[in-house]
Amino acid sequence: MSKKEKNDELEEVKETSTGAQQVPGKGLDVGTANLVCASHDTDGEATIKAIRNAFLDIQVDDYTRNMLTKLNVPFINQNNRFYVIGETAFELANVFNRTTKRPMKDGVISSSEQDALAMEKILVESIVGKPVVPNELVYFSIPADPVDSEMNNVFHKGMFEGMLTNMGYNPKAMTEGHAVILSELGDEEFTGIGISFGGGMVNVCVAFKGVPVIYFSTSRSGDWIDKNAAAVTGLQASRITAIKEKGIDMTNPQGKEQEAIVIYYRNLINYTLAQISNKFASGRDLPQFPKDVTIVCSGGTSMIGGFIDVFKQEFAKLSFPIAVGEIRHAEDPLNAVAYGCLVASMSE
Repeated sequence: MSKKEKNDELEEVKETSTGAQQVPGKGLDVGTANLVCASHDTDGEATIKAIRNAFLDIQVDDYTRNMLTKLNVPFINQNNRFYVIGETAFELANVFNRTTKRPMKDGVISSSEQDALAMEKILVESIVGKPVVPNELVYFSIPADPVDSEMNNVFHKGMFEGMLTNMGYNPKAMTEGHAVILSELGDEEFTGIGISFGGGMVNVCVAFKGVPVIYFSTSRSGDWIDKNAAAVTGLQASRITAIKEKGIDMTNPQGKEQEAIVIYYRNLINYTLAQISNKFASGRDLPQFPKDVTIVCSGGTSMIGGFIDVFKQEFAKLSFPIAVGEIRHAEDPLNAVAYGCLVASMSE
């Protein structure tokens, strides 16, 4: 299965596809910042659909409705309230200096957002679509339980199992870090360290021949960077996100805002590596890795310029518990988790 790229945009859903007929089996990355669905077709090519996991409530009046329709802006009328979803919600939030609403927070369904479940269902349906066959298998990503909070994924996992089952699928869960291993380390016999730097959490998996031996998450990631950088610069978190996505070279930050972003990125990377070391130190019956392992980084938070260079700099400061031969980006960082879930789906 190849990862051929052909970029088209249909309203809010970004799709990569060759146009051939789809075959059963999907992989769904349920990310705090983005939702990504991977499938494949009869030509063996991957199909990717992605949408920003966000929404924004807007004023309900005839003028607003007509303007959105005229500009071809997708919107939803839910219980007499209007919402825009995906990338448009993010863009409008920046224009009006508002913060987008998220169906998810810290890697799981948000308990503080009243419309979280209703909006998430709409967003998921927009990229997953209808099953190719009845009871089609779909692997979906979940966070591993965090090492630095009391949160667990039981409710979150159950909600997505129910949502996907009601859509006609046979859902199975997989931790994000494990999905990165399946997507990126096939040539290394699925042995190494996969790290997914998402919007709400960082997910880590250490695997030996495809079997996870250490897996966990942390509560620091992209949103944590945005929140803290915003606090010290006096900006909205959504503005910090926009600055990041516009383009920053972490090895050469320009101005106060970029400096703040890089400081928190370095802290995040160092913190993540320290947690991996702690897990090795406290673990028992861990395998002996016969050769140097590869660390693969994925996720939208890792796509900032210079990320791998800074990761290597922070790695060099630590005494890591196992020998590491290579540190690299996933081939497609934003979609690696979805690809890994697809690999699992096609393996059954």
